[in-house]
Amino acid sequence: MILAAGLGTRLKPFTDSHPKALFCVDGKTLLEHALNHLKSAGIDDVIVNVHHFADQIIEFIKLNNSFGLNISISDETGQLLETGGGVKKAAWFFNDCDCAIIRNVDILSDLDLVKMAKVHLSSGALVTLAVRNRETSRYFLFDDQMHLCGWENRKSGERLLLRTPAKLKAFAFSGIQVVNPAIFPLIFEDGKFSLTNLYLRLAAEQTIAGYVEDGVIWRDAGRSE
Repeated sequence: MILAAGLGTRLKPFTDSHPKALFCVDGKTLLEHALNHLKSAGIDDVIVNVHHFADQIIEFIKLNNSFGLNISISDETGQLLETGGGVKKAAWFFNDCDCAIIRNVDILSDLDLVKMAKVHLSSGALVTLAVRNRETSRYFLFDDQMHLCGWENRKSGERLLLRTPAKLKAFAFSGIQVVNPAIFPLIFEDGKFSLTNLYLRLAAEQTIAGYVEDGVIWRDAGRSE
């Protein structure tokens, strides 16, 4: 799944008249970069959620013959559902798979998705989050086993700890995750909600794992700089 429904406010003025998914980097749209990343892992079936200038994304996919993929659309034009609500709305798409790769449209990465998925499946985790050592304001907090145990915002001072291990490791989320479809019956939230809040709730009883991917190319393409 490609999360492409956001307003892209950091990419203004481009997003005043276009969706961020169609912002171009190195001659290709962010959507193309994301689709190519999934294709590199042998993925054929993709769902893209849309909201902001949704018609432009849908038309772009049609004009390019879905880039040789089977692309479904999860339409959020009626209400922007954030990451959690967006994934829940698309739950039907993941009925017949062992795991789902979900990535943000506004990142550029050459992370080996097959390797990450294999690690996820062998670990038995409900969710595996790609994370890295980088400067940001918000961090996921993990124990020595790289199991999620908290979150903090160093800019606002907010912090939530589910447990207090002897040592906490702080990593920034990379916008890529592998999810076991068994998560969907555990989602009680409705409407608009974030995956971060969902994972912090579930981590009290389920394994939400971190996967450190510092050795790969990664760029935040949510800002034009």
